[in-house]
Amino acid sequence: MELHYPAHWEADVVLADGGTAHLRPIRPEDADILRGFYSRLSDQSIYFRFFGPRPRLSDREVARFTTVDYVNRVALIATLGTEMLAVVRFDRLEQQDSAEVAFLVEDAHQGRGVASVLMEHLRAAARERGIKRFIADVLPSNTRMMAFFRNAGYTAQSQFEDGVVRMTLDLATTETSREVTMAREHRAEARSIERLLTPASVVVVGAGREAGGIGQTVLRNLLGADFNGPVYPVHREVRAVAGVRAYKSVSAIDGDVDLAVVAVPADAVLDVVKECAEKGVKGLVVVSSGFGETGLEGRARQDELVRIARAYGLRVVGPNCLGIANTDPAVRLNATLAARLPGRGRVGFFSQSGALGTALLQRVAQRGMGISTFVSAGNRADVSGNDLLQYWEEDPATDVILLYLESLGNPRKFARLARRTSRKKPIVVVKSGGATQGVPVGHAAPVLGLPDTALTALFEQAGVIRVDDLAQLFDVAQLLAYQPLPAGPRVGVVSNSDAMALLAVDACVAAGLEPCPPANLGARAGAREYREALAAMDCEVDAVVAIYMPPVPGNAAEVAAELVRVARETGKPVLATFEGHLGMPPELRVPGQGGDPGKGAIPSYAAAEEAVRALAHVVRHARWRRTPHGTPPEIEGVDTTAARAVVERMLASAEAGRHPVEPVEPGPAETGSAAGEERDTWEVPPSGGEIEVDATELLACYGLEVWASEPVASPDEAVAAAEKLGRPAVVRAADPEVSHRAGTVRLGLSDPDGVRRAYEDLAARLGPEVTLSVQRMAPQPAVPTVVRFVDDPDFGAVVSFGLGEITARLLGDEAFRLAPLTAEDAAALVRSVRTAPLLFGEYGYPPVAVEALEDLLIRVGRLADELSGVARLDLDPILVGESGVSVLGARALIRDTVGPRPDRGPRRLR
Repeated sequence: MELHYPAHWEADVVLADGGTAHLRPIRPEDADILRGFYSRLSDQSIYFRFFGPRPRLSDREVARFTTVDYVNRVALIATLGTEMLAVVRFDRLEQQDSAEVAFLVEDAHQGRGVASVLMEHLRAAARERGIKRFIADVLPSNTRMMAFFRNAGYTAQSQFEDGVVRMTLDLATTETSREVTMAREHRAEARSIERLLTPASVVVVGAGREAGGIGQTVLRNLLGADFNGPVYPVHREVRAVAGVRAYKSVSAIDGDVDLAVVAVPADAVLDVVKECAEKGVKGLVVVSSGFGETGLEGRARQDELVRIARAYGLRVVGPNCLGIANTDPAVRLNATLAARLPGRGRVGFFSQSGALGTALLQRVAQRGMGISTFVSAGNRADVSGNDLLQYWEEDPATDVILLYLESLGNPRKFARLARRTSRKKPIVVVKSGGATQGVPVGHAAPVLGLPDTALTALFEQAGVIRVDDLAQLFDVAQLLAYQPLPAGPRVGVVSNSDAMALLAVDACVAAGLEPCPPANLGARAGAREYREALAAMDCEVDAVVAIYMPPVPGNAAEVAAELVRVARETGKPVLATFEGHLGMPPELRVPGQGGDPGKGAIPSYAAAEEAVRALAHVVRHARWRRTPHGTPPEIEGVDTTAARAVVERMLASAEAGRHPVEPVEPGPAETGSAAGEERDTWEVPPSGGEIEVDATELLACYGLEVWASEPVASPDEAVAAAEKLGRPAVVRAADPEVSHRAGTVRLGLSDPDGVRRAYEDLAARLGPEVTLSVQRMAPQPAVPTVVRFVDDPDFGAVVSFGLGEITARLLGDEAFRLAPLTAEDAAALVRSVRTAPLLFGEYGYPPVAVEALEDLLIRVGRLADELSGVARLDLDPILVGESGVSVLGARALIRDTVGPRPDRGPRRLR
């Protein structure tokens, strides 16, 4: 048999202790590293694997273990550098859907989660090869291995026979197996970031004597922050840098080194990485430039940097980054190019931009806010915002997460992590490139294929607070970091300025909040007036905006103390416009750790409108937290197996005929008025293996009926089609480029003469090159809608909904959600479009069957999630009437070459 090496099984993975390893199928040339691996095993490990002593492997055994066919006999190994850490294999049994499985992990690496991640990848390979269950014979004394199989998350059975315990694992994905995988991923990735942010020692490679040099700057910042461990400069020619003994190389350092900051020329970085790996360094911060941002050659160097680092167990921040920081008094790490760090606070901050990171840190410090930790990822070749979300989710020092993003490497994973984390800690995001969707050169992440409005909707679905600019980022952050979440939208405004109170009330209305009548206290109001006004509105509001802008100097300290007291005693958020201060003025602070602002401090804004905008973001986030999100419901009438068979048959038919299957084109909205132009909101680039098909049969597998439509070429054919399909009938243009134009449809044709005249009229108007079709007319009145999904290369399956009215199409009034959909997602999708009132009986339209529409969306979402062979689906139009929905047109784009979907399958690094 010819052996085909499955390169797509290779993966870099994060282990339970935060280190990395490389996984790949075994090869015949691995004979020597297998022998080396075996020589390091303990007698007990060998005994548990082979049920007896075996001092060494024979040449025949080595050849058998390293030569597999990747179909019936498969072995995966984990490597660190040039050495093997573990091997796992399966051998197919006579019962073709079963295989015997065995694990062997080097003793020094047991307990690092190597077996767990190998199990995930071996299971994926087995499923790909048609294997449904693993069988393992385990010695009764090998309790650790039995516990491993039972805790894998798959259905496990065991029985004792012939002196061994036979364990059988059903490899079908279960909710438990999914949760186990996600939990392991979470712990491993969080630990990998923790190792970076809490080093016991730091080396700066490239710390020269030149004032203002990158390496020396980082070194001085580390020393200036009073880092709680040894700092080692590395310079090949000098004895000391900044008064600290220098070493000629990393390997020459006497003690252990946890973190390396690399500031050497780009062409020397790879040698430094190898040296750090040999020293046992656990993580790298590469501030050097000259990588992906410089072009193809630099990108190749960047990829090699990451490959080498991961192969030796290291995570990489950067390259071309500002650095990392941790304000914890037990760490005091400033491994950045920014000389000034904010004080200790409750905010974790991630920035993709290095240069912008310096400015952002300055803004935080100017506002008197603090941070817990900071990471600037630069080109983000390895460590990303997703890794930081994993860490900050459980970090007790972080209450609020701030992200400045220029790209998303794995958006679907981001959405999953953000949705989980936002339940505990708010995430505030500034995402640049909204107008262009551009990504700076050098980033490891691709350009997103979805419009920016879709990205905003998906952020909203995940509970992420997206703001428009950096000023709003900090406006929202200072409220979230120090004040509680509001219980509702009611806002009390207390002010000593009538004009500013009116501006605040207007801003509340514009932001969708519910302002109470403002309390105007007069220009000379003091602490007593504020106390009485706040007491009068206490039970009627959910948050307070206090404005104190005296025309002449007053007793600001007393008023501030009163505001702090109210916030503490009521437990409601209070924010202020206090003498024009921006940030956390000393008068409004509650002392925290080290004199920095603590919980209960009141944020101040330069203008009342800015305070209200920040409050509106927080109110919406609090409402999202209170809203149940549910899980995708079980629905009747779904046959996924049959649907997959339909896709395979369509692909086979198209391949045999060498031409695409003829689609049934969607028609326009049948409401008496023509629809607008086709929305070009999202485009899936053709891959060469994609064909367009009629989706009727596919949708039937998900309990959805598409109304029949027949193309016709003459008046007689039109009459015959109407007789067959039923009247009243519709004659329309079938060409999708034409069907959405005005005047391309004739409705309500109840007799043969009417059908004939309609055909003749449209044929004369549109010309012979336009094909016409006939369809039975759906019940009226009804609201035309459009449902789509696209399998976006980054996000995975995304469902969109909009109305088919011409105005909605022209305005791009479309809402988006990630598939699969919960009942709550479907309801939110329907109500998110601006034209949603037309579905609920407003503006002269009758109320329609919204529940039936939501059921359709759930079914489409499930189809989108389950069928990776469907690249796109368009249901256009769908008429939503008083008693149900009618799908009048459906087309799909299917493909024969499909890669793994984002955030699916076993754990692996990007």
